Amino acid sequence: MTLRCAVLDDYQGVALTSADWSRLDATVDVFADHIADESALVETLAGYEAVVLMRERTPFPRSVLEQLPDLRLLVTTGMRNASVDVAAATQRGIVVCGTGGLTTSTVELTWALITGLARSVVVENTGLRSNGRWQQTVGTDLAGATLGVLGLGRIGSLVAKVGLAFGMDVAAWSQNLTAGAAAAAGVRLAGSKAELVAAADFLTIHLVLSDRSRGLVGADDLAAMKPSAFLVNTSRAPIVDQDALVTALREERIAGAGLDVYDVEPLPADHPFRTLPTVLATPHLGYVTRGGYAIFWREVVEDIAAFMAGAPVRTIT
Repeated sequence: MTLRCAVLDDYQGVALTSADWSRLDATVDVFADHIADESALVETLAGYEAVVLMRERTPFPRSVLEQLPDLRLLVTTGMRNASVDVAAATQRGIVVCGTGGLTTSTVELTWALITGLARSVVVENTGLRSNGRWQQTVGTDLAGATLGVLGLGRIGSLVAKVGLAFGMDVAAWSQNLTAGAAAAAGVRLAGSKAELVAAADFLTIHLVLSDRSRGLVGADDLAAMKPSAFLVNTSRAPIVDQDALVTALREERIAGAGLDVYDVEPLPADHPFRTLPTVLATPHLGYVTRGGYAIFWREVVEDIAAFMAGAPVRTIT
C-alpha cells in the first residue's frame, strides 16, 4: 500500500526539491504554514502514517501522539528533538528516527550575530537606506575583547576557534568542562560561571537544553555582565531567563543581544524582541543553509525508504 506522509513546517517550500522523493511509494503532502493549535494539528494529520518534522518547529507531546492512531513513523531532522515525546511514541509502537546535519552552519550564524552587534550593522544599513545618515555609531573591537563561551562542545569549540582567529581572549565554562578540555580547544577555563559572565565582552551560549541548563543564565548573571557586553544565544531560549533578559535590555543593563532562538516560535508579533532597539534577532536560522537542508532532506527520504523496506533506520530512543 502507498504510504501517506505529511511534511510539516516547510517554511521555504524546499522539501520536495531538496531530495529525490520519487523513489518512495508514498503520497507526500507538504504543509508550509505552521500549525500552532493542537486540535488543528491533530485534525490535519488524521490518517497519515508518517510525519516529517523540521527540527523543533512543531511539538509532538503524548497528547498529540495519542490522537493519531494511524501514525507509524515520525522522522525529525537532526538526531535530537526535545519537542518529541519519544517515550510516548515508543509505547505506541511509533518509530522515531532522525538525520545527520551540519555543525558549521550554527557557528557561522553565531559569528554573523556577534559581528553584526559589534559593528551595529542593522542600524547603519537601515540609516543608509532610509534617511541617508552616515556613520551613526562607533563600533566595538573584537581583537583584544573577551569572548565568553558557555558550553565548549562541538559548536562551542568551533566558535572559540574563530574568536581566537579574531585575536580575542577566549574563555569557556560549563558544569563539566575541565582545564584539559579547554586547553585542547586553545582556550582558558574560567573558574566559575560568575567569572565568565563578569569578564565577557561577548557571552555566547552553546549548551544542550536540559533540566540542568534550563534557566542557567538568570537575572543575577545578567546583572553581573558589563554594561558594554553583548549576549548571543543560538542554542535554546530557555537556557536564559527570558523575562530577565527583556528587563536587562529595556533598562540598558547590557549593550545588546543577538538572538536566534525563542520560547515560542514563530515569535509572536507583539514580542519585545521584535522591537527592542539593541536586539539583533533572526528567525531560528542556525541550521537553515543549503548544505544543511541537503543532508536533512536526503536522509529523511532514506529513513522513510528504509522503514518501508523493513530495514534499519536512524532510530532515536
